[in-house]
Amino acid sequence: MDSPEDLDVFLKNIDDVSKLVKDLNSPDVEVQQEAMKKADSKIAALNGSCRTKVNKTTINTSLPPKTPVNAQTESAENFMRLMERDAEDRRKKRLAQEEKATAFKDKGNQAYGRGDYETAVKYYSEGLAELRDMQQLYTNRAQAYIILEKYEEAISDCEWALKCNENCIKAYLHMGKAYLGLKKYSESRTCFEKIAQLEPQMEKMAKEYLTRMELDEKKESQEFNARQDFDKGVEKAKLIPQLLEKLIEPGQMLLYYCGILEILSQAMTDCSGQTLFRLHNGFSIIDSNDTTRSCLLQEANDQCSQDLCVSILNVWTITCRGNEENLKTLLTCPASKKSIVPMISSEHDAVQKECLEFLCLYSHTAHGRNLLFDNLDVPMLTRSLMACILRSGQQRENRALLILQKLAGEKKFCRQLTNVLTDSVAEPFTTIISNISTDNRHVVPSLLSAVDNLIGDDVIRHTLAHDAECWKGFLLGIKQCIASSYNEILYPLLGLIINLSTLTSPVIKGNAVSLCDCCLDLLKDDDRGVVTRAMGVLSGVLPQSSDAVNHVVQRDVVKMVQRLLKRADLVATKYALKILTVCTTASQLAREELVKSDKKLSVLRRLLSSSCDEMVSGNAALCLAHCLELKGIASNLLGTDIVLQLLRHAAGDAKKTAVQQNAAVALGKLCQSEPRFVSKLRELHGFEILHSCMKLIK
Repeated sequence: MDSPEDLDVFLKNIDDVSKLVKDLNSPDVEVQQEAMKKADSKIAALNGSCRTKVNKTTINTSLPPKTPVNAQTESAENFMRLMERDAEDRRKKRLAQEEKATAFKDKGNQAYGRGDYETAVKYYSEGLAELRDMQQLYTNRAQAYIILEKYEEAISDCEWALKCNENCIKAYLHMGKAYLGLKKYSESRTCFEKIAQLEPQMEKMAKEYLTRMELDEKKESQEFNARQDFDKGVEKAKLIPQLLEKLIEPGQMLLYYCGILEILSQAMTDCSGQTLFRLHNGFSIIDSNDTTRSCLLQEANDQCSQDLCVSILNVWTITCRGNEENLKTLLTCPASKKSIVPMISSEHDAVQKECLEFLCLYSHTAHGRNLLFDNLDVPMLTRSLMACILRSGQQRENRALLILQKLAGEKKFCRQLTNVLTDSVAEPFTTIISNISTDNRHVVPSLLSAVDNLIGDDVIRHTLAHDAECWKGFLLGIKQCIASSYNEILYPLLGLIINLSTLTSPVIKGNAVSLCDCCLDLLKDDDRGVVTRAMGVLSGVLPQSSDAVNHVVQRDVVKMVQRLLKRADLVATKYALKILTVCTTASQLAREELVKSDKKLSVLRRLLSSSCDEMVSGNAALCLAHCLELKGIASNLLGTDIVLQLLRHAAGDAKKTAVQQNAAVALGKLCQSEPRFVSKLRELHGFEILHSCMKLIK
């Protein structure tokens, strides 16, 4: 097929032949005869040009003779054989074309991998000459065309790829990029939105491209407006290039450059001023001037050099505020990029303060944060921020914490910290947590929030859960907060420990008794939020240590928790029931204490009947089953609706099979301990339900 039209004709012929075959097998004789006529015409066309002697200018009024049935059958068989032979020939030809096209595609991919995009296009084109409906060749060639900035050709290839596969994600992706290259933003937006519509799992990627497209559109608009202001002779627009010309002059006094930068900062009062600064190479001028570059790299330590450094940072802050393209351009300048992180640790307060102010601009947007991750030394940046938090000076600490909190929520940030977590985060964090005082109490809640964001990463959570020094710091921090009534710190600190204790760790096990001791003291606190989180820590730590279980049981944890259950909300109830379940599983004394204070187990029965939460129902049933192992307890429940309550959960449609399993186990122990419940179970058809639950019980 030498052209797209050949492909269309071929596909139409296939449809015609399929219809003929269907009509030849029709039970309707007239349909068969009509099909025979069409088949004969097809065969004649395949064998050569028509040689009929009929005068087509005359109307033949006589009916044609009927074709004998045997002749019809023979003609149909000939037609089918011919069609089968033709189909087989075409199949073999197709396979040969596919093989050649694939070979060209592989060669094109190799050339693309080497960065030889012209050669890649040549091979992809040769592959398409062999096989014009191979989607991958179109999308691969479109990708190469985009790099070569041949956007129209790329769009054409994507359109052909969509004819091969109307849901081709790559085609929409490359088409969106090509339209973006042509600055056709509406068409580009449509392509990226189509990706999210066709493949919801790629919605995040599509949004990233949409963001990039919106930034390019905004950049073009800003540059258009800035050039208009310059062409109209707006005073401030004319002043900026003039000032930058003066800034280029080498060998001037430091105060000279400070003065120019001060005037520049006053001239850039709007977006047009910021854009003109970029269009006239303001960032690279500062970067390439020997004097300004030396100050940025802090090669001199005198006051004038520090003042010039502050002036540069101030200009950067003004030019980059709300201007995403300026944020990006700044980090393409080598000296600028190299100097930013070290300035956080500057001994000069003014430099450090201005640098943190500048970095806040990046941290406030996803675009800015990604620029930091892609261009700066993230581990060094984190160490510098943590060191800044450790130093006195509330304003600097707050700025550093704000930046750290914004960065900590990003997966890219966490990935870059995984191999240097101890040095960058764990050690300074432990130092602060171990030494909570009136001087640093204002920074600790925000620091805990930032670390809590970090442990959303599995590797970081695992590292901190196994860090012995960190857990020692937790213990010291809790004790200091209890002694000084720092509940605003205690609340997030306990929350962080709850999240880490979801992992099993020998370090947690080793500190379990001490942690539980602290939490038992907190169960008496007046702040219900603190009490709830203290129970959360107990529920996470107790399953990891039998020593801790025995210890808390000796300290009357069962009575404390049972009392708290009477006024607990759902979260507190979950924690409390898990504590009781863990204790009654491992300790005979815990079961006895629970029954002693509640002979009819009314609290557990109430939770079985009233709670819609499966975790609560499942743990209530399991705890009940543990208590029923005590002699005489089942008899105390005669006259209650305990059988019906347990049957409802055993026969229920719970998502967690543990709920049904625990209810079934409790029913079995109930009937075993008190035979009088058997008749009630039989009356409610409970044996059938228990039988169906047997598959759940291992």
